[in-house]
Formats: sequence, structure tokens, C-alpha cells
Amino acid sequence: MVSSDDVRRVGLALPRTHERMVRGRWKLRVGQIVYVAFSRDELSMGFGYPRAERDGLVDSDPETFFLPPTADLRYQWVCAHLARLEQDEMRELVTDAWRMCVPKMLHELPEQPAPAAAVWAAIERQEWGEVRPLLHPSLHWTDRTVSLRGRSAVLAHLQGHPTPRPPREVEVRDGQVYRWVR
Repeated sequence: MVSSDDVRRVGLALPRTHERMVRGRWKLRVGQIVYVAFSRDELSMGFGYPRAERDGLVDSDPETFFLPPTADLRYQWVCAHLARLEQDEMRELVTDAWRMCVPKMLHELPEQPAPAAAVWAAIERQEWGEVRPLLHPSLHWTDRTVSLRGRSAVLAHLQGHPTPRPPREVEVRDGQVYRWVR
């Protein structure tokens, strides 16, 4: 059984996501785009889903999934009863809805080992105090033509350059990013 807090944990771990209360309902957003919205009682959620495929999803399990109100059918949106979702299914639905709102370069971040998305998000926000403990002291960093070794060298480089693109490969040691390859 999934709760709204489970959905929040998944959504808020995704880069660029923030939560906002709008007209008495909590919503997960990327910029101004809402990709998950809870009902007022937080027992169901609406989420971004391709319009062409939503009838198939609803027909596959009408006890779990349902269409939004008629006025919202113009949007790419489907709704679900949280109590009927499994954790893995919810994670996939939320992540796919998030992917509809972010640039394609970010789509693979949730598939990388856990600290990769947090590192990239903190770098993008330029919150260097959050980045430091997520990076291994002996970090190997490769970003196209730049190859650096050591956490301090990488942080100094990043502070003077634009945000890098997300990694293609990440290796984690002791819960910290040890190798980052773009």
C-alpha cells in the first residue's frame, strides 16, 4: 500500500522537483509544470501520463486508475487510488511523469546509483555544502575533455564553470560518488 508520503519521497528526490500547496491540494512540480497532484484527502493522486495511452491504463485496472474530471481531459493526466498501488508501480509512474517535464538529458538520472541525482541537483542549485559530503575524497571526474581527480579539485572546477550535464556512468563507494563519467 502506498501513501502520499511515499510518493513525496520519490518525487522530491528527483532533480528540479519542489512541492507547493495550490488551492488546498499539494502538488509536485518542475518549474511551473505539475506532474503529480494529490486529492485533498491525499488518498488519490493525479499524474502526468501520455494522453494516447491513458485509456489503456485505465482499462487495464479500473479499480486503481481513473480519468480526471471532464474539464481536465484535455491534459495528459490520469488518476490513481494510492492504496491500490504497489511501491514499484508508484515509483515508475511518478518517475515517468517527472520525465515528461524535464529535459531529456535528465531522464537517466533516476536509474543511476542513489547519490548521483542528489549530486547533480545540488550542483545545479550551486549548493556546494550539500555536494561535498556526497563526493568521495578520491573522486575521478571526467566530463568530455576535462578529467580531474580529487573532491577539492572537482569542486573548485565546478564553481567556476556552468553546470555539467548529468553523468552517463557513476561508481559509488562508501555511499559517495567515486567515479563520474560524462
